[in-house]
Amino acid sequence: MEFGEKIKEVRTRNNLTQEQFATQLHVTRQAVSNWENNRNLPDLEMLIAIATIFQLSLDELILGGTQVNKITEKLIKDGSETRRAKLNLITTLIGTFLLLFGFACFFIKASAVEYIDQSGILHENFYLIPVGFLFLLASFVVFAGTGINYFRAARRK
Repeated sequence: MEFGEKIKEVRTRNNLTQEQFATQLHVTRQAVSNWENNRNLPDLEMLIAIATIFQLSLDELILGGTQVNKITEKLIKDGSETRRAKLNLITTLIGTFLLLFGFACFFIKASAVEYIDQSGILHENFYLIPVGFLFLLASFVVFAGTGINYFRAARRK
């Protein structure tokens, strides 16, 4: 059973018009009409409200039977997009920190005092330059990987 049919069944089983049904859910009558005609689907919070108000299980409301319907596909798609967005955020933060550490290495090297002690040994933070470049390279790899992954996902849509 499609989601629109399930919503209409719930509404008619409770002897409600679209207007009355919409009033109970604090939405417009047009929203209910769009749900029933499968033109639009409610978000997860609205699904929970419908299930709570009309004493339905979410399985019964969402699945409506054994076959996968449009609302189930939407929930699966929304879940994968949320995971992808979190992954993009995390990798962007990691890349940003690597970039900042790379620039910090160059700044420390530029502002550090180099000196020769009494025994003739030069004290210099020479290692900061290759470490800084290593951090910059790592941040570039992370940003490039995130960008490639983003464009691949956008192309699949």
